[in-house]
Amino acid sequence: MKRDETKKIQIGSVLIGGGSPVAIQSMTNTRTEDVSATVEQILKLESAGCEIVRCAVPTMEAAHALAHIKRHIHIPLVADIHFDYRLAIGAIENGADKIRINPGNIGGKDRVRAVTDKAKEYHVPIRVGVNSGSLEKQLLEKYGGVTAQGLVESAMDKVHMIEQMGYEEIVVSIKSSDVMMCVKAHELIAEQCPYPLHVGITESGTLLSGNIKSSVGLGIILNEGIGDTIRVSLTGSPIEEIKSARLILKTLGLRKGGIEVVSCPTCGRTKIDLIGLANEVEHMVADFPLDIKVAVMGCVVNGPGEAREADIGIAGGIGEGLLIKRGEVVKKVREEELLETLRQELVHWDE
Repeated sequence: MKRDETKKIQIGSVLIGGGSPVAIQSMTNTRTEDVSATVEQILKLESAGCEIVRCAVPTMEAAHALAHIKRHIHIPLVADIHFDYRLAIGAIENGADKIRINPGNIGGKDRVRAVTDKAKEYHVPIRVGVNSGSLEKQLLEKYGGVTAQGLVESAMDKVHMIEQMGYEEIVVSIKSSDVMMCVKAHELIAEQCPYPLHVGITESGTLLSGNIKSSVGLGIILNEGIGDTIRVSLTGSPIEEIKSARLILKTLGLRKGGIEVVSCPTCGRTKIDLIGLANEVEHMVADFPLDIKVAVMGCVVNGPGEAREADIGIAGGIGEGLLIKRGEVVKKVREEELLETLRQELVHWDE
């Protein structure tokens, strides 16, 4: 189903599905057993705009650590479980707001039932996760390898298993590093799955390749009305995942708020360090609670015209620059004063 039609699921303080805003998720890369390091990272993720955070739970010590972590954070905490069903039970008992499992790798139905019963007792949603690397042998043989159809069948088999155990607080995730296969799988599962979908391109890569693949895949899926929560999976800082996710949602018109920075490409007319200036502006505006567009232009020839659609902008010249509002030049300042001039305008924006 499309996001407006999926079942509403409560994850801690965050409601997903049924037309709720698409929630941004990330995952810590600290040792969950190290409570102080994990809390420190989660608080940074919160400040960046993370709305749901997931932690790996590879040991019972990590499961017990969740209770201590939860005392210091302000967003829902998801426990990521592999292989040992007892860790899922321990995570639930220690306050996990949701658990992520692949029922196929935690043992037989009796173990899945034990987890499901505990989740039901504590009213904790279960995220059923399937990815291309965990597809069952019989489905690989049936479809001749990893396919979108196989991913969907695997996921829905597990959904039906949990439903038959009397539980329907379910979130579904199907991921592949093959972008277009992932898109196809989400289109197929949206036709038959009533539960919220967590969307991401798994193992997408480093900051550059991961952002490109995630932007393409998530952009297509979300624009089709599919997806209730997202994660941009990057080989890098989780903070970068949040920045990228926010920009993807804002670009698609699914999220408002925050300053949008637009900047022109460099060319032979550029007489200032445009690349450095644009990066400084992007960093500077991150903490401003304004919903406006800021333009950073490299020359005074096309700058005012190109910045016309922005609320405010700056354009560089030879040792000087222009402050522009709605395409009109309002002030000329020295080059070294450009950034501070823009900052002061933003500080006093609503006055």
